[in-house]
Amino acid sequence: MTDTEAGSGRRRTAPPPWLLSGLRPQPSTPIARAAVVRASIALAAPLAVGFALDRPAYGALVSMGALSGVIGDTADAYRMRILNIAVPQLFGALGIMLGTLVYGAGWVAVAALSLVGLVSGMMSTIGAVASVSGLLLLLNAVVGAGLPMPNPWWVAPLLLTVGGLFVLTMTLLAWPLRGKLPERVAVAGTYLAVADMLAAAGTDAYEEQRQAVTQSLNTSYDLILARRARYHGRSNAGVRLLAQLNAVIPLVEAASAVHVRRRPLPDEIPAAVHELAAAVEESRTGGAELALPAPDSPATRAVDGALRHAAVVVHKADPDPYNVDDRLGRPAALGVRIRRTTRDVLLSGASWRYGLRLALCIGLAQALTSLIPVPRSYWVALTVTFVLKPDFGSVFSRAVLRSVGTAAGLVIAAPVLAAVPIGWWDVPVMVVLAALIPTLTAKGYAFQTAAITPVILLLSDLLNHQGFHLVWPRFLDSLIGCAIVLVAGYLLWPESWHVRVGHRLADAVTDIADYVACAFGPGGSGDRAERVRARRRIYRDLSVVRSEFQRALTEPPPVGTRAAAWWPLVVAVERIVDATTAARVRVDHGAPEPPAAEVAEVQRQLRELADGIRASEVLIGVRAELRGDEEGVLAPLRREVAAARAIASPQP
Repeated sequence: MTDTEAGSGRRRTAPPPWLLSGLRPQPSTPIARAAVVRASIALAAPLAVGFALDRPAYGALVSMGALSGVIGDTADAYRMRILNIAVPQLFGALGIMLGTLVYGAGWVAVAALSLVGLVSGMMSTIGAVASVSGLLLLLNAVVGAGLPMPNPWWVAPLLLTVGGLFVLTMTLLAWPLRGKLPERVAVAGTYLAVADMLAAAGTDAYEEQRQAVTQSLNTSYDLILARRARYHGRSNAGVRLLAQLNAVIPLVEAASAVHVRRRPLPDEIPAAVHELAAAVEESRTGGAELALPAPDSPATRAVDGALRHAAVVVHKADPDPYNVDDRLGRPAALGVRIRRTTRDVLLSGASWRYGLRLALCIGLAQALTSLIPVPRSYWVALTVTFVLKPDFGSVFSRAVLRSVGTAAGLVIAAPVLAAVPIGWWDVPVMVVLAALIPTLTAKGYAFQTAAITPVILLLSDLLNHQGFHLVWPRFLDSLIGCAIVLVAGYLLWPESWHVRVGHRLADAVTDIADYVACAFGPGGSGDRAERVRARRRIYRDLSVVRSEFQRALTEPPPVGTRAAAWWPLVVAVERIVDATTAARVRVDHGAPEPPAAEVAEVQRQLRELADGIRASEVLIGVRAELRGDEEGVLAPLRREVAAARAIASPQP
């Protein structure tokens, strides 16, 4: 055998890339020691109280509620953490109550959990908090329908809620000691991201840094506008932060113009933005005037003007609260948003399809548990709930990773259940096991599953007292749950096998065509605020598209290979937005307006590209002839549009 044949043989026996990407630990991040300590106390303390009162089942239920709070505590800002923990706990309490009422009820339990699955699935398509709320609603309904709960019916919901509130209380204890508003830290982080992007302008690292700026802007605007939505008045701190965040937008736009020139900026400019970031975080005012190198082109003049304007806003103590525009628009009242969201969900075909998929799988799992006389448990439906989540990644790879993670978790749980009798020794064991949850969650889905599995098994054992005999049946139940998801939730739905974001990408391209018209059409140059909002919406949409494609890349063939073929087009579309913004910035700083015919041709090519994306799953390269002045302001934009149209799928 030749070396090449030997090498190819080794490659054939290696695990597929889509599986390796899930089993490979994510890049290491600093372990949040406070989260580790909080998880250990939140899950172990209720057990200690339960044993002290001779009510171990009560302690286990409080710990289950605390487990939900620990998993849901993912935000940085305290106000968002309140929402992330408190709101899902209410739905979790409702779920455990519904599950308790149908415990042992046969077909009634199957129908009830299927209906809960439908509602949970539709809720999960709304947003992050609603997704966690839907998860806990279904998760606790499954547990309540599968495990005997203390009487009367209201005890279990109350105890789970107490556990979640315990986590929330410990989380909020540090709030008075926090010296800086999380919103202020987020805005300062946006300035730092912009500084890195300016330093990378003109280099191959620019694209990655621009994506970081997009994510940072999304986070900062979400935090500030969410805070303002809860207050009828305008606080000075909130107004100042919003003004500082708005002031960075022209700098982001100017960076696009600099990058198109492919000439790096002087080091003094990123350094000045770093200084502004420090001033924002420390809430300093009255800084000295910036010492910047003289600009030598429309692009560098745009950077210079935007940076000096940002410096004035950052160092100004009290901006006019009635002269600060919301770049993304002020949020509507809570009642209006609830009605709007409810209507959108009920009228969304994607929401109904996902809800029905989840309901079908939960119904099958619960029927296997409730109606067939074999020793199956609630763990089957529990596995379906965790695997068939729309925002946790690829369904197929999650099913595989769930099996791997469960096996690893059972390896950890087996000696504990075999050697540790029910009693006070469970408390120190829980201290150690709970600490693994925040430690391993950041590493990936399989690692999170491995950390949560022994905790759930230990708490379940306090309710049904099966001990070591839980281990092997739970692994089989996990395999059955994964099989149900793969067949009823994946293979039976053709949309699961396709790259599902083509239409969303096409919509983004259509929006870009409208953005070009807004930037260069008649009257477009005068409505800068609308251009900013349009560009931010497009970047948000493209951020979602990018996430969806990255998720599709973890699917096995053919979905993963098709997503890989489309990936260059996603990047090319992002570059078109940058080129459009750069051209507008150059016009604003002295370059001549492009001819209307040239603008119309760019729009036509973009709309044809959008139509082509909607019409086929296999990309077809098109040779686009976009004529115009090679020295004109739209020359880089024409090149990016032509490059996007020329991208073809490598598949036959």
